[in-house]
Amino acid sequence: MSPPYIPTVITAPTVEGIRSAISPILGTLAAGAAARERSRDHPFAEVRALAEQRITLVGVAKEDGGAGGSVREVTDLILAIARADSSVAQALRMSFIVANRVAGFPSLPQRTLTLRRLCDGDLFAGTSNERTGGANGSVNTTLRREGDGYVLNGEKYYSTGALYAHWFSGNATDENGRVLGFTVPVDREGVHRLDDFDAIGQRLTASGTTRLVDVRVSADEIVAWDEVRPANPWPDSFAQLYLAAVEAGIAAAALDDAIAFARDGARPIKHSTAGTSVEDPYVRETVGEIAARAHAARAAVLLAAEALDGVRGLSGPRARKAGAEAAVVVAQAGVVAVESALRAAELLFDVGGGAATSRDRGFDRHWRNARTIANHNPRQWKAAVAGAYHLTGEEPPVNGLF
Repeated sequence: MSPPYIPTVITAPTVEGIRSAISPILGTLAAGAAARERSRDHPFAEVRALAEQRITLVGVAKEDGGAGGSVREVTDLILAIARADSSVAQALRMSFIVANRVAGFPSLPQRTLTLRRLCDGDLFAGTSNERTGGANGSVNTTLRREGDGYVLNGEKYYSTGALYAHWFSGNATDENGRVLGFTVPVDREGVHRLDDFDAIGQRLTASGTTRLVDVRVSADEIVAWDEVRPANPWPDSFAQLYLAAVEAGIAAAALDDAIAFARDGARPIKHSTAGTSVEDPYVRETVGEIAARAHAARAAVLLAAEALDGVRGLSGPRARKAGAEAAVVVAQAGVVAVESALRAAELLFDVGGGAATSRDRGFDRHWRNARTIANHNPRQWKAAVAGAYHLTGEEPPVNGLF
């Protein structure tokens, strides 16, 4: 039932080529980010333009048709996108997660098909989250056998990036109570994507409801994830690193706005001895601290990315040991990135007076966006897990949140 794959002829991608090609797109995104959020205007054209440059092929091996590159280079790219518009970066999260799985797991189910879709510039969305009650993590979406396929019914929430995506993935329970994964095209009959995400921040991430009503699913669109046993039981650490990279991008964006505002928009307070804001010692101190926070966040996430690079290619006990250590480094990076972004976003308002609070400037979005991402996974848990590892050697939980 999947649409036929039509190969796309493109010039062999490179990390440098992709970064160069998307630079003007990121400039456009950054220039319009505040205005788009005020008017709830999704940047569909810009996201499509990024996808057409095959951004998710960064980190995928050249022999697989990718651009090559390390996890660090992927993370640096994510940070750059988040610096331009953190909502766009968040909306692309599942696409990069899919690409990371393809890059890191040679035995990944349906790997060849997924790789072809990535090479075509397709984008992915997906979630296991539901708002239908029951215990945390319970799955009420159902897959019922019908003929030689299945019928899918249910409702998912926090389906980040769904409005931009070509493919939607999730999980559902079959008649035997087994939880299976599925991936279907978003334009399949019965797939309804709603723009109803109502968080205080990250408003344009298309993270609302995906309603699945009698969706026909073929057997080759189903994956039994419980049969996949990676040597590293923390394969989703990259997903957590992604959130930290978005936080680091927000801190960098706050710095960009602080510099621009101090240079062109702010005035010294009446009792300042400085003639311009850039000469005011307290403005300089504030911008310097914002810069330090942004630098700390960036350094932490890139160091964590290097830790994940070190896990690839390992097997057996070595993979488990390296995976646990990398998961802890990622958790620590998450703590630093969240707190750096929140502090940088707050300090931005100390660069000027009342003009800094103008809605037209949209400076408040940095704090709201950072706060919204931080609520994905409490940083107190990340810090506690890291502390337990250092004190006793206790491994992190394998629930995908570390």
